[in-house]
Amino acid sequence: MIAARSTRINDKSAMNWTPAALSQDIPSGSAAPGQLGDKDIVIWRSASGRIAAWSDRCPHRGMRLSHGFVRGEFLSCIYHGWRYGDGGQCHRIPAHPELTPPEAIKVPVFAVVESGGIVWVAEKDAEPADLPMEFAGFASFRTIRTTVPASIVAAAFGCTGLELRGTLGGTDVVLLLQPLTDGCNLHVLAADGTGPDQLDRVSVAVEALRRQAESVQEFAA
Repeated sequence: MIAARSTRINDKSAMNWTPAALSQDIPSGSAAPGQLGDKDIVIWRSASGRIAAWSDRCPHRGMRLSHGFVRGEFLSCIYHGWRYGDGGQCHRIPAHPELTPPEAIKVPVFAVVESGGIVWVAEKDAEPADLPMEFAGFASFRTIRTTVPASIVAAAFGCTGLELRGTLGGTDVVLLLQPLTDGCNLHVLAADGTGPDQLDRVSVAVEALRRQAESVQEFAA
């Protein structure tokens, strides 16, 4: 049986934490592009495992920081190597190693928290009381992207909303839909204890769901 269930990510009165990535997809020492609404962000994890979400633009020349590299607890721009640390503050400008960068040189940052194997992102003034929920009995599995709106994906699954619960490939799943400017991400959580063969079937089923949603949009165009 497929059923939808409202959550805080659908509650416009809350801070609207957005499921932006799976924790497993952001290993230590890596950076990846993401989105929060219509804003481009970089999600990165330091060598010690600290997660951060910032604007995906270097204040110097606007290069995407998601193209950069992580060195210890810092994220460096790939263009001129400007190095940023805690709170988005610039710590080093390689062309001027003797200079202490002004406090005004910093990357805008977003609130970020990991919960249930998911990286959740919100505007910086998110309140602790609005922390996203966990999904007991489920583990993060994979993320796929589609070019169709979240509403069409939900309809193809027989639901409405951004948190969908049901079955795929014979396994209980939770689908967290993340609206993007050009489609949406489907963050897939599968029931705890699901084995490799069954996860393969979930993968096949979620790919079929994506194709179904995309065919609906093509037919309507």
